Parts: sequence; structure tokens; C-alpha cells
Amino acid sequence: MANQGITRRRLLQVSASGIVTTTVLGGGLLAPGTAQAKPYNSPFTWISPRGTIEVMDDYPYWVARERGYFGDLGVETAMEPGPSDGTAVVKFLSVGQADIGFPSPGVLSFAANAGMDLVSVFGSGCLDLFNIAFRKGQGVKDLKDLEGKTILLGSAAWQSICDPMFAAVGVNPRLITYVEAGWPTWTTALASGQGDACLAWEGLRADLGAKGLDFDYWLGMRGSPLPSNSLVVRRADLDDPERLDFLKKYLKGWAMGSEFADRNPRAAADIVFKALPTTKANYGPRAGTESLMQIHRTFKGNMASRKGWGEHEIPAWDNFFAILKAIGQSSIDIDAARYVTNDFIEEANDFDKAKVHADADGYALPEDLAAIDMADVEANFYKNVLN
Repeated sequence: MANQGITRRRLLQVSASGIVTTTVLGGGLLAPGTAQAKPYNSPFTWISPRGTIEVMDDYPYWVARERGYFGDLGVETAMEPGPSDGTAVVKFLSVGQADIGFPSPGVLSFAANAGMDLVSVFGSGCLDLFNIAFRKGQGVKDLKDLEGKTILLGSAAWQSICDPMFAAVGVNPRLITYVEAGWPTWTTALASGQGDACLAWEGLRADLGAKGLDFDYWLGMRGSPLPSNSLVVRRADLDDPERLDFLKKYLKGWAMGSEFADRNPRAAADIVFKALPTTKANYGPRAGTESLMQIHRTFKGNMASRKGWGEHEIPAWDNFFAILKAIGQSSIDIDAARYVTNDFIEEANDFDKAKVHADADGYALPEDLAAIDMADVEANFYKNVLN
């Protein structure tokens, strides 16, 4: 694995019962029911909700790590791909096998329903990053036109993403037929004529286009009022002064990495490519840059109305949790104020922006990235977008 931030490799597993076990290569397997928190001097581990880190999505981390924005935290931070089961991220957090995760709001609601005492501390996903993709010429601007239609998913678990998104824009989710078309083949299944549409997301949109899958899109960041993935920790860690101090420095690194990417997305893409060479091979310079920019715009939102990188829009989270209860996806009323906090945002954004801008402006781009026509990228950013 081309991940310079991982000092040890682990095989992460989630059993059918939801019990987390961990194999440390060279060590032993924790028996089900005996999961233990990592030793405090272990790396502070971020865990992916998608089963891979070979994507552009996590650029704030890679930028912060490469540019030294984590300060004296250094190599004590690490990233793990985790299992592809989307709920694994909160399960690992809850038993101490990871320290910070990136679940969707729906998965955080799953944790709340399961009694896991977790809290979102950095609202990375200001806007809804999920999209609906259609074969060319067959898309709709109003998702109510999808009632009675078939939506292809890579995993049946993705219905928990689609249902609240549909409900939020006035669509009855019970009138949607979902078909599990498999990962990673659900998009090619749509292209081959199966189903009426499929779930997609920003970042993936650029990747699919580079692979010749030319779809039309309804964009969540333009049409959905919902938030998306955020950085989540155990509430108990906020009561540990040493752990809390570490977390504050860590979140500042994410904010600085976001500011750098906003100033120079091609430089941020190059930093990701250096850390993850396979990612560069998979995307290529232009699609990789476009993918990063698509994700970044959902992370950024309208900064004129935000207090800084990572601020949660609490009313949007309240609305999201209310929708989940209304459609039966949550069995409890979830108070956003308990599971979402902006207490760390002011300090995370208290950094020297002029220095970050100078870092970004002075970054020496390699020839392939320097050759990208950014005016053309901007002109085609919303190509094939219906709403």
C-alpha cells in the first residue's frame, strides 16, 4: 500500500454481529467481544468509510502532512482504509480501534441509534456530495420524476443514503425501486442499459468521465439541503486533556490543508499523487484535479456565510435527523446539538492564511499538472449537469 502515513498495517474486520476484531500483522487476533482500545502511544488513526484511501477525497490530510501543517504531531497520524462496510467506521471508533473517522451523517445516525457515544467535530462535507447519474438524454431535473423508477446501487446499504436525499426534496422513497448492481460495476450496469439511474457522488463524477462513462447528473450540492461526511471522534476523548490538545492541532492541519487546496488545487492534487502513486495512475492529472475540485466545492460551501473550514450548519443537521425519523431510518429523535459541535472551528481556523497562500502559490508544479488549462476545467465544471 502506497501510504506513507501508516507505520503498521492492520487487517480490519467486522463480524456479522458487528463485533470488531483486529489483526496486527506480527501480533495476535483479538477474540470477538474482547476488542481493546489502542495503546495511547499508537498512531492517531483516521479510518475511511469506503474501504480504500486510493482516492482524491482526503486531500486536506495529505496536504497537511506534506506541508508540515500538523506541527509537532508528525508521523503520529495515520490513515487506514478500513472495511468496505460503511458502518464499520463508527464501530471501530466506538471500541477504540480507530481515533477519528469520516462517516456520512446517516452512518452517524446509525451510531446514535446503536448507543455509540460519538460526536462530529469538523463538518468537512458542508454540502451534499451525492449525485444521481443518468444515461445521456434520459435525466430529470426534478427527482419526483423518479418515483416508480429503478435506481442502481453498488451496495444495498446505499439505500440509507438515497432515501433521506429523496425525502428531502419531496420524493417518496417508498416509490423508488433499488437494485444492488454490485461494486464497482453499478455504474457500468447503468451505461449498459440497466435501471433508470444510479447513485454517484462528486469526485467520482470526474473519474467516470475520464473512463468514458458519459452520464448526465443531478447534483446534490445544487439540489439537496443535506450535509455530508464529517470528522467524528469518541466523546470520551474530549475529556482527556492530552487527547484533546492533539485533536485541536490535528483539526487545524485539516483546515490549513483545505485552505491550501482552495488556493492551488493542482498543487494539492500533486501532493496526493506523491503520497498515493496508484491514485495518479488511476485518475491521471486532469481527472484527478477535477475530482479533487468537485469534492472541495462540497467541502467549501459558501465560505462567506461560514465561520471557517469545518463549521457544521446545525439547522441542516437537525433537518437531516428529522427526515431520518420521519422515514423510519432512525428509531429515535436525534438532537444535533448532542452529536455535532462547532466548538473546535474557531481555533482550527486560527492560522496564518497568508503563509498558506504563499506555500500554495510557490508550489512547483510538475509539467503534467502545469499543462492543465484551468480555464477549461472551470468552463466544463458543470458539464452534463441538469440542475
